[in-house]
Amino acid sequence: MTAGRRPTRPTIAQLREITQPPAVRGRRTAEHWTGDLYMRRISPYVVRVLLPTGISANGVTWLMIVSGWLAAPALLLPGIAGAVLAVLCTQLQMMWDACDGEVARWRGTASPMGIFLDKVGHYTVETLIALALGVRAAGGAGEITDHLGWICLGALLAWLLCLNKALNDMVHSARAAAGLARVADTAEVSRPRSGLLAGLRQAARFVPFHRIYHSIELSLIILVAAVVDAVAGGLDGTRVLLAVVVPLALLSVLGHFVAIVASHRVRA
Repeated sequence: MTAGRRPTRPTIAQLREITQPPAVRGRRTAEHWTGDLYMRRISPYVVRVLLPTGISANGVTWLMIVSGWLAAPALLLPGIAGAVLAVLCTQLQMMWDACDGEVARWRGTASPMGIFLDKVGHYTVETLIALALGVRAAGGAGEITDHLGWICLGALLAWLLCLNKALNDMVHSARAAAGLARVADTAEVSRPRSGLLAGLRQAARFVPFHRIYHSIELSLIILVAAVVDAVAGGLDGTRVLLAVVVPLALLSVLGHFVAIVASHRVRA
């Protein structure tokens, strides 16, 4: 069944066959844990509703971007309510993120524009959440001038998260500039050539703190900090969280850089 002849009201089984092939579900790094746990179970039902509306895959990506962006202003709302709303926004972001590719695969409309918009979404959402965390730790937008230290920490976290994401794109850019094929998404290619570094990388999997900077995880730990704030009174939970995640983010960036340089990813 070619893309042009596919029905606008497919069955869920038809959708899963075309939009969730093993090449998608079996990706080593591209699939977020929420995809395996529940997003890919729900997304075909959402896509089945979207298809008759005529919305394009890029239109769904814009829904993903806007939903994620809304997490940042949500965090500016004080107390637990703002943090809960941010969690809901990031969950919705990831749902649209699963659906846009499925709409594109069903219609056969995958494009560089879709990939570009997807990257814009993930870069901007996670950096905006980090900036909002800094404002939240300062006590809100009205307290910015009196607590610039927390704002600066939030901005530093945003920069580190952006840099960490950019490292992967730098690998693809460097290989393309050198006339090499896109790097394969396999453990063999990503494994450091040094035995010591490979051992350290393996050990890091037992404490995967580098994964907390995705919008889903970051919003969830901000919610935990908000609960601590509500119980203890004040902003100590949020401020301790920010003070801890910034050096961990720096360590993640350094580790990511070393892992790339020590692997086969930037080798001819």
